[in-house]
Amino acid sequence: MGADTYQLSPVDVGLAAPACASLSLRRRAPWSVLAFTCALCAVFTALRPADGRVPVILAAAMALFTVAARTDRHTTWLTGLAVCVGLTALAMSFGNGPWYGQANFAVFAWTGMAAAAGDAVRSRRAYITAIEERAERAERSREQEARRRVAEERMRIARELHDVVAHHIALVNVQAGVAAHVMDSRPDQAKQALAHVREASRTALAELRTTVGLLRQSGEPEAPMEPAPGLAVLDQLLDGFRRAGLRVAVECEGQGPDGAEPPALPASVDLTAYRVIQESLTNVQKHAGPQAGAVVRISRAGGELRVVVDDDGAPGAAAGPVSPLFGGAVPEQDAGVARDRGGPEEARGGAPERVRTAAGGADAGAPARGTGAGGAGGGAGGAGGGTGAGGAGGGAGGAGGGHGLLGMHERASALGGVCRTGARPGGGFRVSVRLPLTVPPHGSATPSP
Repeated sequence: MGADTYQLSPVDVGLAAPACASLSLRRRAPWSVLAFTCALCAVFTALRPADGRVPVILAAAMALFTVAARTDRHTTWLTGLAVCVGLTALAMSFGNGPWYGQANFAVFAWTGMAAAAGDAVRSRRAYITAIEERAERAERSREQEARRRVAEERMRIARELHDVVAHHIALVNVQAGVAAHVMDSRPDQAKQALAHVREASRTALAELRTTVGLLRQSGEPEAPMEPAPGLAVLDQLLDGFRRAGLRVAVECEGQGPDGAEPPALPASVDLTAYRVIQESLTNVQKHAGPQAGAVVRISRAGGELRVVVDDDGAPGAAAGPVSPLFGGAVPEQDAGVARDRGGPEEARGGAPERVRTAAGGADAGAPARGTGAGGAGGGAGGAGGGTGAGGAGGGAGGAGGGHGLLGMHERASALGGVCRTGARPGGGFRVSVRLPLTVPPHGSATPSP
């Protein structure tokens, strides 16, 4: 044979064959295969210090690649350095040529490239895994954000519909009960009460149509269809309650610098204050009756708007249980929420009440109030053989559960304010709301009416 031809011996085949065969197990036991191939490479180098060791060296390099692809970078470089230095030192020690021969440096290059390639593959796999996890987290976050926004929008719609409709329906219920009670004895007052029913129902229908129109709009409207209600139209709201027979007084405090007019309120604060007063007076009329009186106090102090609505309860009513109004917020199960949900006896101390007609005349005494929106109706119909209007009102109210106090707390919390509700020590009920005049970013959007 020529000088460039290498003759395979049984030793060559006996060492190269198991080294290559062991690579089939490199994914199951990478460290064991690496140790096995490196040992065969060392034996082969010691017994046959010639070019025939290439298959065994490549088997060790492949095993080193697998280990590098499955471990961290620190372990990869320590293992790769040990294999490179060890095999290169053996080649230099047992080789036929000089220590700086090309074959010796080839051993170092093959093992070094195997370690670097394995580390690169591991890094790429880790990068792809991180991207996939980030995409999954982003998808989950989008779904959670979408569900959160849907829940918030449902809550906002429910709160707006309650504020728009419940007030007028309560007035309709009261006046309808009054009309049914005095239909035969005082037809003029009955006609006046029915006129109030017609006006309240017309207003409720108009506001409901406006709200539904806003909800049906596609995209973001440039501006609401009509201005949201605020304290500027508070007189109109109070006139409606006064026409229904409720005695309402207003006290406003706070001026701008040098006695000038105070600056305009943020739209969200203005709407929240209006809705709090509306809901509070509606509760007074539903649960304390038109015979009760209420005082609305509005003031600015310390960079916040304060709204307090006090009522004196039904005439002759015993003082209800004192709530921790002046020391902290009332829990939901407290008397305040019980009152809003139609529990007049527990909330304020039960006592017979009288129903005032639209003209202000007091009718015969009525039994305990019904619950829910039908409470006042039940009072009107229960007087001295009254007709079925009041009884129906009481039944309807008994099946209902109010959310007015909860809505007031939610509105105040959304603006960073505080809402406290509870029975007053001397009788009656109090709603106290403090709203910061500097609205947080999430509460600065223009509210819907």
